Amino acid sequence: MSGPRCPQCAQPCASPRLLPCLHSLCEPCLRRLGPPEGPPGAARPVLCPVCDAELSLPAGGVGQLPPDCLARSRGRAAGCDLCADGAAAGRCLTCGLRLCRFCCRAHRRQKKTASHAVTELESTKDCSQAGQPVLCPSHPAEELQLFCEQCDQPVCRHCVLGRHRHHPCDLASNVIHRHGDALRELLQSSQRHLDTLGDALSQVDEMGGAVRSRAEAVAAEICLFARGYVKAIEEHRDRLLKQLEDLKVQKENLLHLQKAQLQQLLLDMRTGVEFTEHLLMSGSDVEILVSKGVVSSRLTQLNSVAYSTHPSVDDRIHFSPHERAGQCCGYEVFGAILNKVVDPARCTLHGEDLHSARQSQLSGFTLLCRDTAGERLGRGGEAVHVTITHRDKSHCAVKPTVCDNGDGTYCISYSPEEPGLYAVCVCVKGQHVQGSPFTLTVKPKFREHQGVFHCCTFCSSGGQKAARCACGGTMPGGYQGCGHGHKGHPGCHHWSCCGQVKESSECLCGLPSDTSQRSLLRTVAL
Repeated sequence: MSGPRCPQCAQPCASPRLLPCLHSLCEPCLRRLGPPEGPPGAARPVLCPVCDAELSLPAGGVGQLPPDCLARSRGRAAGCDLCADGAAAGRCLTCGLRLCRFCCRAHRRQKKTASHAVTELESTKDCSQAGQPVLCPSHPAEELQLFCEQCDQPVCRHCVLGRHRHHPCDLASNVIHRHGDALRELLQSSQRHLDTLGDALSQVDEMGGAVRSRAEAVAAEICLFARGYVKAIEEHRDRLLKQLEDLKVQKENLLHLQKAQLQQLLLDMRTGVEFTEHLLMSGSDVEILVSKGVVSSRLTQLNSVAYSTHPSVDDRIHFSPHERAGQCCGYEVFGAILNKVVDPARCTLHGEDLHSARQSQLSGFTLLCRDTAGERLGRGGEAVHVTITHRDKSHCAVKPTVCDNGDGTYCISYSPEEPGLYAVCVCVKGQHVQGSPFTLTVKPKFREHQGVFHCCTFCSSGGQKAARCACGGTMPGGYQGCGHGHKGHPGCHHWSCCGQVKESSECLCGLPSDTSQRSLLRTVAL
């Protein structure tokens, strides 16, 4: 049997070395691994060419890696080292030779080797041990038979006398049981990990199958969705084309009708003109006077016919790809044909703040655009222009904000800085809409109440006689404020600062018409 081959160079491996990842390479390949540069004596990082594991070669170099004894023993045939014919049945412990049964007997009979100890090989382990002894890398002539406990490595006799002199050492056969048991425990732990890893790999494979199955199912759903979507789009396309064809036929029919009416009117008008011209040029005075009534009546009738000098329809047909078109086959589709034209005279304004607003308060109203038939436009994009100007102070113009909602409505918001009357103009395509221009009344800022909303001063002040209320009510007994059922009490809850009976009302304190109440004391807070 030929020797083992290096997995890197595929050449016979005479002296394989074992890497930390338990893969072995020949020494030449090991020396070519990793970067050659680096300080002498430093460990070199390398990658195993078999498993790509990141490793570090010993500081002493490749020679410090342990030899792969099993690889060497696997490479040798279990045959006799003397005759090379028979299978090895024993091993000489003195000279380390493997011997067949015939050579074992001859080895014992020869004078030079009669004293050698020959043992029989009974197991596979014995067969592997029947090979050449493992020699010391530092003393190649010596066999590694001892073990240094401190350095945790096999040594030879010369090593024990040298740098391992003071280290605890023992025969390898004496310590193999202890170290072998430790390896067996690690082996059992690793075997348990093998089972766990095997189960994990099975689960990964199962999940991979589940992912593939799920992906196939989702792909089928996507294809079904896409087919439905394509069908919906095709039906929507056909519906749009049908709408376009109907719109084209409608416009063409209107044009044909207008054309026929104009042609008939032109024919009648030409006949009346030609007859009248011929009558005036060729007829006698009497003939003209006889026909005058009929001709005059006919021409008057033709001249009174109303007709348009422009086509009754236009060519405004547009396609909006981003317009929402509702549902088709259960899918939302986009794209619509637009043929409605905004009519500023039919556009309307809406909102609570259309004619009144508050100073420094954000207000607004809504513009609703309609077409010539009065129907609401379902799209935006119109040119809307709004101006808000103070009637008395031209420099107090308000800059409004126009927001296109995209559905035919526009929100106009504004915040006037000064009170007064304002002129508001709302134009679409340069034309005023319905109700434009109109007057906007901006009131001063809302006056918050400074008093309390109470039933009477007696209750809210805790019975203080000097407490007064702007309602003007009085009580007997020296009380200056109002009380239930007494003179001046409004008969309901009211504000102590101005007498207003609405809780959400605006305070009247400080207004010119409030001179009779400005000297009254406020009721103390509850």
